[in-house]
Amino acid sequence: MSDHVAPVQKTLWQAAWDNPILLLALTALIWAAHAVVGRLAVGQIAPMTLTCARWALAVGPIVWAARGTLRRDLETLRPRWLFVGAMGALGFTAFNALFYAAAHHTGALNLSIIQGAIPALVLIGARIAFGVRITGMQALGTLATMIGVVVIAAQGDWSRLATFAFNSGDLLILIACVFYAFYTLGLRTRPDVSGLGFLAAMAFAALLTSIPLMIIEIVKGDFIWPTRQGLLLLVFAALGPAFLAQVLYMRGVQLIGPGRAGVFVNLVPLFGALMAILLLGEPFAAYHLLALALVVGGIAIAQRAPAATGPRS
Repeated sequence: MSDHVAPVQKTLWQAAWDNPILLLALTALIWAAHAVVGRLAVGQIAPMTLTCARWALAVGPIVWAARGTLRRDLETLRPRWLFVGAMGALGFTAFNALFYAAAHHTGALNLSIIQGAIPALVLIGARIAFGVRITGMQALGTLATMIGVVVIAAQGDWSRLATFAFNSGDLLILIACVFYAFYTLGLRTRPDVSGLGFLAAMAFAALLTSIPLMIIEIVKGDFIWPTRQGLLLLVFAALGPAFLAQVLYMRGVQLIGPGRAGVFVNLVPLFGALMAILLLGEPFAAYHLLALALVVGGIAIAQRAPAATGPRS
């Protein structure tokens, strides 16, 4: 009987591995869950410790996954070590450090929705840096997305715009999104290596550049010993967003291309908002609904034309 089970299991796994919709939906779900992890980590593990330790844990599985081409990839990457280091520092270290710091001051709902600004920021950056033409639909989608972020930052109170009385956590995650947009734009000049090989190099760079942040945290007296929950959240952050989501996303892009795969970014703020409400019990105000509609709708409109997107960290 066991002789028949193995082929069936292999067929099911292969079917899942060849299903781009399933792979990309799972990717979006993992990215969205990251916002919940950020909030749950408050008081359980210090933010810079989480930033550094997640890459310490993730490097091993990533290198193992890239083992087939890593030696060849490193020969190509070595002359561009400064570029690789900058990419890891911007997209992985800076983004996550600000993300976890922001979670101390704002909710997972806001973290999820504001991250929806990344495609719009990438589009704006591509126009400024590379002269990429923006279509009318993309401009409309970008405007809608950015208005949605402003709605969140103002918490539905437009008087906050005049006094700049914004939540510090919302501003931190918005700065993190700007860093990630720079990282995504940098992918346009990525060396000609395998995706996993490049990910392994950037993960190692992220580990090195996050160590000073953890040292500063310890020196300032902000370090806390991770609790049992903190350790579990660390494992999820390392094996989920940092490793598994990257592999799934790369496979999804391989199957249907970056343009169609990028559409699944729409699901991240939507999934994140739902999990923040259902799992954390965060209140859902009318301005959240308006912002979510603007952000998700803006992404959908903007991505009716191809736009550059990159994997999350």
